Amino acid sequence: MSNSWFDQLESQLEQQLEAFLGNHPGQQELLELEELQERQRRLRQRRLQIQAQAEQLRQALLQIASEITQWQERVQRARVAGAQELAGRAEAHQGQLMGQGRDRWQQLGELGKEFARVEQELQELEQRPRPGSGKPASRPAAAAAPPAEADLEQAWADFESRQELEELRRRSRPSSP
Repeated sequence: MSNSWFDQLESQLEQQLEAFLGNHPGQQELLELEELQERQRRLRQRRLQIQAQAEQLRQALLQIASEITQWQERVQRARVAGAQELAGRAEAHQGQLMGQGRDRWQQLGELGKEFARVEQELQELEQRPRPGSGKPASRPAAAAAPPAEADLEQAWADFESRQELEELRRRSRPSSP
């Protein structure tokens, strides 16, 4: 029952948004621009996270490599001393470390692939024409007015539209009991 109530609310809000956008044609472009900028922001943030994770993996790999070298020396010392059982245990531990190294190396490779995907997506978004760019005909009233007045009119229209969008967003949030 509550699912259908939520669906009805969502449908009503969608209709209100469509009506708002129909009454304010420039807002669709602003909304698309805002969505584009938000997507770019999230991708840049993910890129930073990937870089930090990759650096942690690199450090872990260096540490593991150092430990593997240390255990290789221990295996040799134990063999030279005739402690075959100890050498076998040390060799088994060295094998575990090598497995950890392979896992970290694989994780680093996966991060590299994800980083490349994020970079490509960011480049595509940055090369995509911005909504409303290259369309001077979409603001005929501003074009007819003097430049300072046109900027003020556009700024005021943008302000009013943002206020209405915020009001719609506030009304769309379900009240918590």
